[in-house]
Amino acid sequence: MQADLRADLRADPRAPLPETVLILGIGNVLWADEGFGVRCVEELAETVALPAHVRLLDGGTQGLYLLPFLEEAQAMIIFDAIDFGLAPGTLKVLRDGEVPAFMGAKKMSLHQTGFQDVIATAELLGRAPERMVLIGCQPVELEDYGGSLRPAVAAQIAAAIEAARAQLGLWGIETRPGTTPCEGRADPSLTRAAYEAGRPSADEACRAGDARFFPDQEGL
Repeated sequence: MQADLRADLRADPRAPLPETVLILGIGNVLWADEGFGVRCVEELAETVALPAHVRLLDGGTQGLYLLPFLEEAQAMIIFDAIDFGLAPGTLKVLRDGEVPAFMGAKKMSLHQTGFQDVIATAELLGRAPERMVLIGCQPVELEDYGGSLRPAVAAQIAAAIEAARAQLGLWGIETRPGTTPCEGRADPSLTRAAYEAGRPSADEACRAGDARFFPDQEGL
């Protein structure tokens, strides 16, 4: 794990260990690197066995529909693509009060605005997770409808999962190789392997709009 990530993962020895944990991936797999969070929970589900009190959820872009899941969790780990203003592909960890504050200040898409509202609503109701950890990756490309993760972002999935497992360990939660059911997973055709293998070429499917409406821009 990157040294700066290890420094960001910490636990308060005075705080009780969480009894319920939510691991949440949010984002839109149809917009290139915005799918980072969803791809993280997908990979986690396929490679790591988690205990029964850890809930794994593909939150996609569901917004306020995620509120009941937050209300039931004492601790939460979130995977998402975040504009940190850093070099593309950089992985960074935020904690607790930094999470809603940063998502509100650095919005890249509507799903982040929606999720900030989810956290704010849970806090207003007094039912927000007591501990929050955001594992975010600086995107390379977002303006590619139907696009896949860029290599620099895809390469950080393993490190993001390692960071999540390390945080779970600090909360007294053991993980091991295996699989875990993931709630909310999309149709199998949208899994990363199937999605990337089935994507038409740029010649077959326009990436940026109908060329007939951009007469002065070749190659669209």
